[in-house]
Amino acid sequence: MFGLTMSEKILARASRQAAVRPGQIVDGYVDLLYMHEMLALAIKPFEEIGVKRIWDASKCVVTVDHWVPPPNEQIARMHQAIREFCWAQGIQRFHDVGDHGIIHQLVVERGYVHPGELVIGCDSHTNMAGAMGAFAAGIGATETAAVMATGKLWLKVPESLNITVHGALARRTGAKDVILKVIQTTGDDGAAYKAVEFHGSTIQGFPMNERFVLSNMTTEMGAKAGMVPADGTTKAYLEEVGAADAYRSMDADPDARYVKTYDLVVDGMGPQVACPNNPANVKPIEDVVGTKIDMAFVGSCTNARIQDLRATAEILKGEKVAPRVRMIVTPASQGIYRQAMKEGLVDIFLDSGATFTSSTCGPCFGGHMGVLAPKEVCISSTNRNYPGRMGSPEAQVYLGSPYTVAASALYGEITDPRRL
Repeated sequence: MFGLTMSEKILARASRQAAVRPGQIVDGYVDLLYMHEMLALAIKPFEEIGVKRIWDASKCVVTVDHWVPPPNEQIARMHQAIREFCWAQGIQRFHDVGDHGIIHQLVVERGYVHPGELVIGCDSHTNMAGAMGAFAAGIGATETAAVMATGKLWLKVPESLNITVHGALARRTGAKDVILKVIQTTGDDGAAYKAVEFHGSTIQGFPMNERFVLSNMTTEMGAKAGMVPADGTTKAYLEEVGAADAYRSMDADPDARYVKTYDLVVDGMGPQVACPNNPANVKPIEDVVGTKIDMAFVGSCTNARIQDLRATAEILKGEKVAPRVRMIVTPASQGIYRQAMKEGLVDIFLDSGATFTSSTCGPCFGGHMGVLAPKEVCISSTNRNYPGRMGSPEAQVYLGSPYTVAASALYGEITDPRRL
């Protein structure tokens, strides 16, 4: 009998069983349900179920993040419906405009996600919360309604992939470059309905902000969940966000069985860039330097934490964004916005000619506050570059780290941040 992977351990606990195995169907009791604007689509099916109250309002978190502030009356009405529903249901952890953030960032920085928990969100990048040692998976509106009504979710236990990463990265190279290399290796469907676990010395050395990047972009591998073991780094982070009591060690058993293991050695590896129109179309930055750009964007749930803004400011300080290039910087939460102001980062951005916005998903998914026109080229710290992702289907999006994005903004072309 083999030991259990992280996902198998968590789903066994959530379904109140001693053990589960891949392919098994379980009813998982949800520890945390979080929602953004998709809640508006879940209200009607929730009402059709016939229950009057959410199963446990204390286990729900809601914010508005995709269109903030609302760009038109239709979105304003959507936000209005969400507010009224949350007020009526007694959802205390509703973070409205002014106290909001991109939901995946909000739930970890507020200490809502804990190791060993079953976390469900109505967005595909819910995977990000798995960096806390949780099983975090995204669902649609109808499933969200069912969870609100019952507190449970029907799940098939996924097979698990093990990604081990060893080696010291080059200067101004980090988790974004590592995960792009991983996606290049597996393909953008290489982890379809699988749970991805990260191990190895490189991963162990990453702080939480970098671990979030890894789990976040397991979505671009097709994964159901992406997880990093909960260790001393996780414990320190929980203490920092006021949830120290929620820590528990979480890792796979030494004899856990994986459907496949990938071993990556990244010693000396430099920046990587995903080229249009697929996040698996990855090349070392040396192969794409000189590509002209129209826009540079640092933001999204993937790379817009305070550390990402510091990296951006490190490049931009005392410099000017290239003529004819638009640079937009969007923090992942209003808390990060405030911290950036305290540290003087906002002045650096504005002095360089960049635009600093409120926290929103808008530019990342082509909603507002930074949409691309036909034929435009963007270098972005976001997670996807499929046609039409950031605006026009005729635009081209390259993915890189905040260091790479900022360096490229200064020169008006994709630039290796190590040369600065």
